[in-house]
Amino acid sequence: MMELNKIYNESCLETMSRMPDGFIDMVLTSPPYDNLRTYDNDIDKTWGAHIWQPIIKELYRVVKDGGVVVWIVGDATINGSETGTSFRQALYAMECGFNLLDTMIYYQNGTGAKGSNYAYWQSFEYMFVFTKGFPFASNRIADVKNSVGGKRRKLSKKSIMVNTRIHRSYVINPFYSVRPNVWIFNCGFSDSSDKTEHPAPFPEKLAADHIYSWSNEGDIVYDPFMGSGTTAKMAHIYKRKWIGSEISSKYVELAYKRIDPYLRQTSLF
Repeated sequence: MMELNKIYNESCLETMSRMPDGFIDMVLTSPPYDNLRTYDNDIDKTWGAHIWQPIIKELYRVVKDGGVVVWIVGDATINGSETGTSFRQALYAMECGFNLLDTMIYYQNGTGAKGSNYAYWQSFEYMFVFTKGFPFASNRIADVKNSVGGKRRKLSKKSIMVNTRIHRSYVINPFYSVRPNVWIFNCGFSDSSDKTEHPAPFPEKLAADHIYSWSNEGDIVYDPFMGSGTTAKMAHIYKRKWIGSEISSKYVELAYKRIDPYLRQTSLF
């Protein structure tokens, strides 16, 4: 029996081996891709297809039908060429049975110069949104101000005929439209909202927006590479249950230090 709202200090494959089929509603994670960071657990020294392939395959088993996996990755540049590891992971996930619902971009504002000196600086990472079948949660965020919001828009004759419940020839434009799939967040020296001792935390706002978009209250959110606990913290705040795996005891301690103030509050569930 899996204990919820807990970080398991072990490999995610060990954690998932104890999960029944279709146990998790949503996965949000950023694996230690292409050895771009140095981690306390030394996983950066061994990371490769022999590790990420079994993990993706097992994620497909433990995710519910209709569940979502958000996999945030980037590519290193080695000998003048990007590795393409992110694409290989996306294609392998599809081989395992996942649908690729969306290829989103995490634009890192303030990331600094990185990549090849012969190409433009890399300033983004991929956010692959995989689904196991048709997603049961799609709470798209509408926060882009509409320049014609509140104004009337005429309907075509075809629209009037199809939508029989509209007994008029116009609709009112919404004040806000659904945002595009390129999300911009401050990071590095530009980000003062989430300073941790972890080498590669993603912004709390990024985690919060994905959790809101692809899950519902009471759902179970899993992070197989919990790191400093951002996924757990934001899942708890948004009234989701959560589970994490993290092989570094140092990062587990760091994560609980961040999450404890929220766990001490009145239970959200």
